[in-house]
Amino acid sequence: MRLTPPLALTAEVWYPPGRQTVQEALAASDVDSRTARDLGYTSLPVSEDVAPPDMAVRAARTVLARAARAAGGVSLLAHASVHHQGHDAWSAPHYIANELGAGDAVPVGLLQQCNGGAIGIELAVDRLARDSSGAALVTTADRFLMPSWHRWLTDYGMAAGDAGTAVLVERDEGLATDLLLHAVTTRAAPELEVMHRGDDGLNGGPLEHSPMIDVRRPKRDFVRTRGAETFTKTAHARIEETVAACLAEAGLTRNDPRLRYAVLPRLGRKAMDEAYEPPLRRATDAEVLDLGRASGHVGAGDLNASLAEIVAHGYLARGEHALVLNGGGGFTFTAVVVSRPERRPARPAD
Repeated sequence: MRLTPPLALTAEVWYPPGRQTVQEALAASDVDSRTARDLGYTSLPVSEDVAPPDMAVRAARTVLARAARAAGGVSLLAHASVHHQGHDAWSAPHYIANELGAGDAVPVGLLQQCNGGAIGIELAVDRLARDSSGAALVTTADRFLMPSWHRWLTDYGMAAGDAGTAVLVERDEGLATDLLLHAVTTRAAPELEVMHRGDDGLNGGPLEHSPMIDVRRPKRDFVRTRGAETFTKTAHARIEETVAACLAEAGLTRNDPRLRYAVLPRLGRKAMDEAYEPPLRRATDAEVLDLGRASGHVGAGDLNASLAEIVAHGYLARGEHALVLNGGGGFTFTAVVVSRPERRPARPAD
């Protein structure tokens, strides 16, 4: 989807102060040395006492303040998550909207696995295309605690860090903003949903297949019955197609000098080496950037956290572009192209 004119983005990620280093995880036998080496993380943020929706609220408050926008001007609040949000049979998006004072927003919950935050941005774009009533706010938050989720061992190819993110999506008014969004592109491979289900039938309640969420078991079933190359071949094709289409929609070529970085998801190093980086490098000559070594995979918020850190750490000079790639179980792959705007006047507060 090409955005002409581009939309304005303000992005923030909130990490809890607590961390578990890989050395601490090894000492506690939470992870073995070979797995730690394959993952390549240095630490994971750990939230013991801040629930996921409250992490999202903290990130969102910072975004709204920095954008000089009142919560009452938000028309859509889309919240994405992977894991438990703090209560059962309850709506975390409505809680977040209420905490922020976004009483006119339509709260929507997204269950798109690890691509939820990226899909939230795409839905926000669609909303702004047909509704002139206000900005859209996309939040994500996940916390991975035992006994239901072992942050190092529940899944292959990633370890899970706790974080909340917020991205404000609005029309560009020519005033100061973090980033400009030029294109967003999504491709799906629903034939790969079985990778997270394996040979399991559909059960009647949570955790009936195992007392702890265990994504490794269905993945072993998938590899045994279909072969790892089935996933790799499909993922490579969809990722390369997604990246190439997103660059074209943004009006960029694969070797465009304006394109400074191509940003990876926050998966383990081996998983990205095998599944994500090869098709990304085939689709663009931009320098590949990995921002997840100290955060781990932050559930539904990888792409959104990377948008925030591109800004916070000054990766882009004015006028430079970045493509940010993400994927999630199901499978769905999304890429966005953003740029750092030229110098602009500050925004007046709402």
